[in-house]
Amino acid sequence: MFASAFAHFPKITYTRYRKLTAYFSDLKKAWEAEIADLAKAGLEEDIANEFLLWRDNFSLSEMEEKMDAEGIFGISIQNKNYPRLLKEIADPPFVLFVRGKLPSEDMPSVAVVGTRACSNYGRQTAFDIAGELAGQGAAIISGLALGIDGIAHEAALQNQGITVAVLGSGVDREHVYPSFHKNLSEKIIEQGGALVSEYPPGFEPTRYSFPARNRIIAGLSLGTLVVEAPEESGALITAKCALDYNREIFAIPHQIRSRGGIGPNNLIKMGARLVTEASDIVDALNLYNLKQITDNRKILPSTPEEEKILSLLTREPMHIDALAKASGLDSSKINSTLALMEMKGKLKNMGGMMYCSIR
Repeated sequence: MFASAFAHFPKITYTRYRKLTAYFSDLKKAWEAEIADLAKAGLEEDIANEFLLWRDNFSLSEMEEKMDAEGIFGISIQNKNYPRLLKEIADPPFVLFVRGKLPSEDMPSVAVVGTRACSNYGRQTAFDIAGELAGQGAAIISGLALGIDGIAHEAALQNQGITVAVLGSGVDREHVYPSFHKNLSEKIIEQGGALVSEYPPGFEPTRYSFPARNRIIAGLSLGTLVVEAPEESGALITAKCALDYNREIFAIPHQIRSRGGIGPNNLIKMGARLVTEASDIVDALNLYNLKQITDNRKILPSTPEEEKILSLLTREPMHIDALAKASGLDSSKINSTLALMEMKGKLKNMGGMMYCSIR
């Protein structure tokens, strides 16, 4: 509750939030603190004074009532349910406001972004690739904007998939932006997806909130596909964020004189993976048997040894020596167990004595 409350005060940034959580033993004490302790925590005097004045006029109970009425909840960065991939970026939101249901951690996620003024080529390509990925079991992450974003969400829904819209506004019904996509936003929730934002309910979008939310789109995703984007495009901001976070960048090739193709073509020249079909993304991210992975998310161990290994494996390859050390299993036992698990389809052998989870 208190993390969500702090997020309502516009000047509590991620850096200031970290100072508060480092100094105070819990957020309730931070919320109730006076100027001296706020200063000791590292808050600037003017910000601390402004916060105290603002706090006197803020009602925690009203905030909770409004959020509960719309089914909105806040997830602080300390919460175990905060998205793992997003927590890895340099400047994650200290709170995510969510309406709907976030995908489980074992569901791979891919961002699909592009220009609002898309061509028929961009429209069809985004629909085909996002739809196929969603149909196979990947969560599609985008920004609910007109054009490519909306098409990616629609494609996921039409293929009975999960999609998440990251907003530059509040996630409450009144402030979903653009208003043209309010019906789409409700469909996303109805089909098991979510609307998310670092901004509290009631927040009106600004010229700065959209570029800021692009880092969340990239941060929630294993990779970002840029379908179509002119030279000055928010989609390219998302791609830059993905690059900064060491995530995969994918791009659709375009005719060399296509205005909307300038961004993707330049990304390809700079090393982004050229994509012509969904399987290119599946191959690059090692997302084989997506549908099978999604339908069988819980891979049950048959022995205590398998249970230890499954608890350690992720989609990032791990060397057998590291597995042996972390699991406490001797070399003969780890070798035989890994061989059997590979035969049963419980893990993937990447070669070079490296193994990864198929989840």
